[in-house]
Amino acid sequence: MSFNNFKFKKEIMTQITEAGYTNPTPIQEKAIPYILEGKDVLGLAKTGTGKTAAFALPILEKLGHRDKKGVRALIIAPTRELAEQINNSIKQLSKLTNLKSCTVYGGVSSKLQIDNLKKGMDIVVGCPGRLLDHITQKHLILNKLEVLVLDEADHMLDMGFLKDIKKIMKETPKGKQTLLFSATMPQEIKTLAAEVLKAPIIVETEYKEPVKKIEHILIEMKSDEKKSKLVDILLEEKIDSTIIFTNSKHKAKNLSRILEGKKFKSVHFQGNLSQGQRERALDGFRNGEFKILVATDIAARGLDIPQVTHVINYDMPRTAEAFTHRSGRTGRANKSGTVISFSTSEDVKILKDIIKINKTKFIKK
Repeated sequence: MSFNNFKFKKEIMTQITEAGYTNPTPIQEKAIPYILEGKDVLGLAKTGTGKTAAFALPILEKLGHRDKKGVRALIIAPTRELAEQINNSIKQLSKLTNLKSCTVYGGVSSKLQIDNLKKGMDIVVGCPGRLLDHITQKHLILNKLEVLVLDEADHMLDMGFLKDIKKIMKETPKGKQTLLFSATMPQEIKTLAAEVLKAPIIVETEYKEPVKKIEHILIEMKSDEKKSKLVDILLEEKIDSTIIFTNSKHKAKNLSRILEGKKFKSVHFQGNLSQGQRERALDGFRNGEFKILVATDIAARGLDIPQVTHVINYDMPRTAEAFTHRSGRTGRANKSGTVISFSTSEDVKILKDIIKINKTKFIKK
């Protein structure tokens, strides 16, 4: 199947080609026709499967051209990074249309966001807290909304955004189309889907399966051996681009500085950074200025950096689900990847969970 089967407008097809898309991914192939028909959709797909384009392309097709009546599509995402990533995709795919989009999230000044909203936007991509602020202050009016997307819905629920999401939804028209995407299907997502979706089409693409094309290596050691072992691996392995995960902001910062001191091109990425610092870190990692990104789980979801060859779990994650999302940072776009996990005597329980729940097969070294 090719994107020609969807019969998108010429302006959109041109940008699909320019973006380097060839054939639709399974989530795109299954979801796009239903979204174009105006159906509510519950999309269950793991990270890295192309779900941003699965909802962005039909939204752009449906909106057509700018009509200045107000915000017609709202996409809610759990993190600033994912919001920016979605908006960048929308801007690229809508380049030949006159549709306008912007991002709205906390951690930065709201002035530019207010200015953008006053100018009039067709599509708004944002995080729940700041979106609700703008709605309360009447900067964001949603009475003309045609499509609402809840992306990474399970992550938003994990972060405690359920009340904010429900408040936002009360400000939207009853006749809108709603699309809900999630990597997992816990009871909370089933309940939310039942509340917000009308006769939804459920689209599944092996969302319960472990990430494929990824080799998992497990190295058992004592806690005080981690730093020296990490340096050995970084010197030995052919690592073009790696994300190292820790379980604390302080450790991410300190570990990155230790690696910098040993002449590695490293930068840290964690919740205490300002938005500007986050963007500089990610831009430097994307363009190759930094080969190593030392991060907390804030980087485990939503970041799409195709060149990542390795993920190193310096600290084992606290949940099997977090392990899946960390692993999903490599092996993207059908490329292979390697996940190296450091394990100490404290990690026995989480290892059992990962093996049982994720069906992960480790190579021990």
